[in-house]
Amino acid sequence: MSDKRYAIFGAGSLGTVLGAYLTKNGIKIDLITRNKDTIEGMRKNGAQIEGTVSFSQPVSALYPSEMSGKYDIIFLLIKQQHNKEAVSSILPFLADDGVICTMQNGLPERLISQLAGKKRTLGCTIGWGATMLGGGVSQLTSDPDHLVFALEKSDEVGEEKFNEIKDVLLHMGTVETEENFAGARWVKLLVNSAFSGLSTVFGCTFGEVASSFKYRKIAQACIIECIRVAHKEDVEFEPIQGVNVVKLLDYNNPFKRLFSLMIIPQLMKSHKDIKASMLQDIEKGKKSEVDSINGIISDTGKENGVPTPINDTIIKIIHDIEDGKRKPGKENLELFK
Repeated sequence: MSDKRYAIFGAGSLGTVLGAYLTKNGIKIDLITRNKDTIEGMRKNGAQIEGTVSFSQPVSALYPSEMSGKYDIIFLLIKQQHNKEAVSSILPFLADDGVICTMQNGLPERLISQLAGKKRTLGCTIGWGATMLGGGVSQLTSDPDHLVFALEKSDEVGEEKFNEIKDVLLHMGTVETEENFAGARWVKLLVNSAFSGLSTVFGCTFGEVASSFKYRKIAQACIIECIRVAHKEDVEFEPIQGVNVVKLLDYNNPFKRLFSLMIIPQLMKSHKDIKASMLQDIEKGKKSEVDSINGIISDTGKENGVPTPINDTIIKIIHDIEDGKRKPGKENLELFK
């Protein structure tokens, strides 16, 4: 891989952790971001990882304006609302046989494949979380034994490029091959719609959503909406790290409903300290990705005649928070009655 060129476009919380791990383990990669605080911090002190692990790693940190030449793989980790502009700007720096590996939430491949082409787009879900603390410091909030990627198996991209991307990511964690990538995307969407959405609404961590009985009941309802919408799309959900969470969480009788409600804290145990990136963005005065997460479920529900009142409420509350009409907190609970 010594002659290959790799980049992470979007060195935020996840991108910083990914770049630090890959560099530490021998992969030469550029971490690219517009954030001046992040660039200056990394250039002075390296990428600093705290939380469930602790290490500092010198990295190659660049502004987008400093990009040059051609990259074989660009891992895309920006917020989805910037995808159209960002992808258009990085395409001149992508090799003819290069690939943009999408590592975002929601269903970003639809737009990116239109911009870059199906042969240059490969999806990947990330099964761990992080919080950006500023100045090139990122806090890993997931168990270091659960650093998992689910990589799309695509005939369009081809086996050689798939294996190259997989080999790079193996320098950080486990890589699962996903023949049914739509199922992997939707199961991640299920988790993010409920726990990222409600973590943002209530101003807390994933674990706090799961441990509060009142919050958890709303999360359960949000999850069921996602399951119903996905089934209308003929999506077959994939397991998460070997666990069929949909089988555990879906229900058709009162006993299974109670079981679903009680098992949620156990299922979220490894990710209890995650603070939603949507909440992190709002705290920094930025717009969130709610329309690319909960919005996907609501829009697809409308297309299929499936009501999504919980997701609709989450979207409205988060937009109100963005507009300064509300704040994240437990007082938002009453809006779900």
